[in-house]
Amino acid sequence: MNNASTGGRSSKNERREQAREQARELREAARKKEKRNRILLQSGIIVGILAVAAVVVIIIVSSVRPASPGPQNMASDGLLIQAGGEVLRTPALQPGETPAPNPTPTSGDVIEIQTYVDYMCPYCGQFEATNASYLRTLVESGAASLEIFPLAFLDRASLGTAYPTRAMNAFGCVADQQPESSLRFNELLFENQPAESTAGLSDDEIVALAREAGAKSTTVETCIRDQQFKSWTKAATDRATQLRGVTATPTIYVNGQMYDGSLTDQATFRQFVAAAQGAQYVEDSAVTPTPTPTPSAG
Repeated sequence: MNNASTGGRSSKNERREQAREQARELREAARKKEKRNRILLQSGIIVGILAVAAVVVIIIVSSVRPASPGPQNMASDGLLIQAGGEVLRTPALQPGETPAPNPTPTSGDVIEIQTYVDYMCPYCGQFEATNASYLRTLVESGAASLEIFPLAFLDRASLGTAYPTRAMNAFGCVADQQPESSLRFNELLFENQPAESTAGLSDDEIVALAREAGAKSTTVETCIRDQQFKSWTKAATDRATQLRGVTATPTIYVNGQMYDGSLTDQATFRQFVAAAQGAQYVEDSAVTPTPTPTPSAG
């Protein structure tokens, strides 16, 4: 009787001890799981912080990257296509250097046309669609010179891709390496102009247009993809505003007179060109008086 009673108490104690041990094991497993989750969470936070730090470092390094020279043949920040179609060759503009205005044509009969354009600007696109062929005819016939100043005002309107900067850089790449293709490349960028508030053309598409214009070298392609002249694009855009007062695109000058007429009526622009050339002729005649005839002997 006593043995049975003792055996029963022993069995109950053993079960109680087993329950305690199981409870202890469960608590220990829970503590280990909590610790493991805490370590994983902390590790994730650390990885996230490191990733953000890496991005910040990349941005800082990119922003403090030394400024590079501008494109060759654009010492004025513009590319001058002379009367007849030949590009004026100039050395690259060095960082911090003031742009050098291109020389005026030696012949007073040559019309000087300057265009300040942004390759995402819809109004620039309208002007180019209306007048590109007319401008080319004037240049190739020897009647006019054309100086193209690309700008990057509308980066904010390209969904974070900085398309105007990329297109401006690409124009600089072509001007630097294969300037004879620059006018056609300028035309193609407008013929394929993306709408505002879109991502714009991809680098592949820009490279394809450069090739179509005749700039097929790997140097030009690398320059476009690496944005070799990115620092120049910002500096040149700032200079256009600060030094020349250009605050909107397109800004067009003909013999120094700003055009403010219709962007979609070629006849209006033709009339302005003719009037500006006529005014220039009158001014030149006033500056250079007609020689007094010398009386003949006898």
